[in-house]
Amino acid sequence: MKKLTLIIAIIFGGILTTNAQEETYTLTINISGLSSNKGKVLVALYNKKEAFLKKRFKGGVAKITNKTTTYVIEGIPKGEYAVSFFHDENDNNKMDTNFIGIPKEDYGCSNNATGFMGPPKYDDAKFQLSENKTINLEL
Repeated sequence: MKKLTLIIAIIFGGILTTNAQEETYTLTINISGLSSNKGKVLVALYNKKEAFLKKRFKGGVAKITNKTTTYVIEGIPKGEYAVSFFHDENDNNKMDTNFIGIPKEDYGCSNNATGFMGPPKYDDAKFQLSENKTINLEL
């Protein structure tokens, strides 16, 4: 009887664990209108307002072809997110700016959010992810 109870507990626990796994989604980011095919595009996904443009949740590097790029991020839980990118045209792994801090290289955010006298705001760039999604960003 103890063995049967143990077997039932293991099976039931396995079913609950399987059902408790969080469903994840894929985000496809298409970026067009880049100024050249030189360098690469660095893409960042943010999951918190306070981390926006500071510490990414996920992201990476995308290659450029015909002044466009596509970057795919998989395994993202349902939630609120924002995306930013910049075109690292000279391959130095940082966004180059002029002497007053205005970017010299292409950049953008989800919802094509722009900033006034500064960077875009999280609230302008945020979106909900509850299914696989494609966002198109155009410069």
